[in-house]
Amino acid sequence: MLIQTNQPAKMGSYSEDDVLFLLKDLSEIELEDSTANREMRVQAGQHYSESLPIEYQPPKEYVELFWSTANEYKRKLALCVGIVAEQIYQAKGSNAILVSLARAGTPVGILLKRYIQLRFGITLPHYSVSIIRDRGIDENALHYILANHPEGKIQFVDGWTGKGAISIELTKACQDFEKKFQLALDDSLAVIADPGHCTTLFGTREDFLIPSACLNSTVSGLVSRTVLNDQYIGKNDFHGAKYYRELLSSDVSNEYIELIAAEFPYVILDAKESALQRNQENRKTEFLGMQDVKQIQTEFGVENTNYIKPGVGETTRVLLRRVPWKILMRDPSSPYVKHILMLAEERNVEVVEYPGMNYLCMGLIKSVKRTNQ
Repeated sequence: MLIQTNQPAKMGSYSEDDVLFLLKDLSEIELEDSTANREMRVQAGQHYSESLPIEYQPPKEYVELFWSTANEYKRKLALCVGIVAEQIYQAKGSNAILVSLARAGTPVGILLKRYIQLRFGITLPHYSVSIIRDRGIDENALHYILANHPEGKIQFVDGWTGKGAISIELTKACQDFEKKFQLALDDSLAVIADPGHCTTLFGTREDFLIPSACLNSTVSGLVSRTVLNDQYIGKNDFHGAKYYRELLSSDVSNEYIELIAAEFPYVILDAKESALQRNQENRKTEFLGMQDVKQIQTEFGVENTNYIKPGVGETTRVLLRRVPWKILMRDPSSPYVKHILMLAEERNVEVVEYPGMNYLCMGLIKSVKRTNQ
């Protein structure tokens, strides 16, 4: 095992009581590029984790929509958090260590920690670590956690599932970790929404809007996406990220947590009941999303499944930080897609009604090699 010299970065706008980021602070390094340039480089073979998109700063109307959505669905979201937290506590008790996948998992990990604190009177450790598609999880961060909590039982946490790429990446990373270090980890992924049927530990399988998907760093503690670039990250370093202090005036990260956490006392009974019921169900991981994705790949002539992002959360991200080609929508009248329609209009992206899919919507990324579109 590596001798750990890394320490959690003092970064982000969350309290250290809520989360410790096991990340290297790259705030002083210029890693951002325009969406178009970045898309070209990624599609030409550069890994997406080597650079960062410029953080989208939404107009006032969009932020107002975020808050109205958050207020409308705060109790539903609190209930889903409670259902997941109850299951985690039943399985792992006070030995549970919440390990959220930065950055979409971070607010969810904080909410799970807050619920468990209220409901069971236990303060669980919560760390946020980096996992990157095709590159695995930050093993140095895992060593740090295991060294500090030898009796602990890690529970990985994320916001939602799309087509399951991160679930698959996590399983592979845990298998690799066990082979290398003879340390077995539970690869189950706790999420609020699992529309892709990629995990057995979820609040709901409905493709509904988790409001934190609507914004970038300003709802995730002002921390960027994680970065793995050999120029800045040595083999003993944690993966990196930036702390966008300059966005402090727009930061809603803690307000969002308080809004949802204030609902916990009202959902405990329902969460307990739903979690008990969930334990009696025959839950399977069927990765249903990939079936939809393959069909759409053929129908729309999309060359790579990485250019298809299913679900409300992933479609939002396509519009916020990729070059979108089309948005497919099962039901444009759904209240969960108002913000997507607003972003699509702002970016002049075609919205196509596509009723026959498991997800509410899908974002198709434009191939920069397509000159005729």
